[in-house]
Amino acid sequence: MDLKEIIKTHGTTVRNIIKRITNEQNEDLEQEVYCKVWKNSEKYEEKGNFSAWIKTISANISKDYLKSSQKKLNDNSTNDENVLEFVKSNKSTPEENLLKKERQKIIADAIYKLKPKFKEVILLYEIENKSYEEISQKIKCPIGTVKSRLYNAKKELALILEDLM
Repeated sequence: MDLKEIIKTHGTTVRNIIKRITNEQNEDLEQEVYCKVWKNSEKYEEKGNFSAWIKTISANISKDYLKSSQKKLNDNSTNDENVLEFVKSNKSTPEENLLKKERQKIIADAIYKLKPKFKEVILLYEIENKSYEEISQKIKCPIGTVKSRLYNAKKELALILEDLM
């Protein structure tokens, strides 16, 4: 069993299965699929469809990844896109609008619980849509400091808003 040939022949299929199940490109999962194929190649019986066997391994590894604690940890981590996505929600029913307003109030309260230097940066960046450069000039500190404070503010907000997210 030539692993290079397997990767060449089935690589696209493996990537597509991983992408479809996990909604992300993940080379680590691809590598795990090929390692499992290689380790279990002796157990594979020629009677079955080799392509189906690799598809099953790819799907199982992807599903295991979704269940793993690492995936949960990644989902709970803070990034620029997801911290205040609830504020930008476009719900239309009265109940959803009420929930949206309650959520916004909880987020606003959480922001005001932050240390002043974090609160200032998060408000300028997320609410006033200022760039790193504009914030740097306004608060008179280097851009690196702005980025650091913003990261730490989002990290604290994620902890405060853990139940909401």
